[in-house]
Amino acid sequence: MSKLKAKIQLSAAEVARLQLLVHKGKHSVRKIKRAQILLQLHDGKKHISVAEAVGVSLATVYNIHDRYLAGQLNALEEKARAGQPRKVTPSVEAAVTRIAGSESPEGKARWTVSLINARMVELGHALNDETVRLILKKASLSLG
Repeated sequence: MSKLKAKIQLSAAEVARLQLLVHKGKHSVRKIKRAQILLQLHDGKKHISVAEAVGVSLATVYNIHDRYLAGQLNALEEKARAGQPRKVTPSVEAAVTRIAGSESPEGKARWTVSLINARMVELGHALNDETVRLILKKASLSLG
């Protein structure tokens, strides 16, 4: 038989805050569901019935239960999500704007997006012409 989980005992202030969150204001659906889970667990409902009532998996109910026991109402908040790291770092943006502001290459009247991109490739940064254009637009630089 599995270990029994500690019961969720919310204070009156926590219950009021969760009910307000569920019924008023604009919050993400995930946050509202987490609040509903905590309120139903506080009322003494079983994990399986909470999962069915809220429309989440049983694992989600257990996870929210554990997160509440570890950090109280911080269980409502999203965990940081890993994402694709930025390819265009501030140093790359600075290099593009520095090149655009420098003297144009010999034999050319001015820098073009393609020329800037070619120079960035020489420096070891593979960018798309559109990426270079967006960096210049963000920096309010015009090549024309």
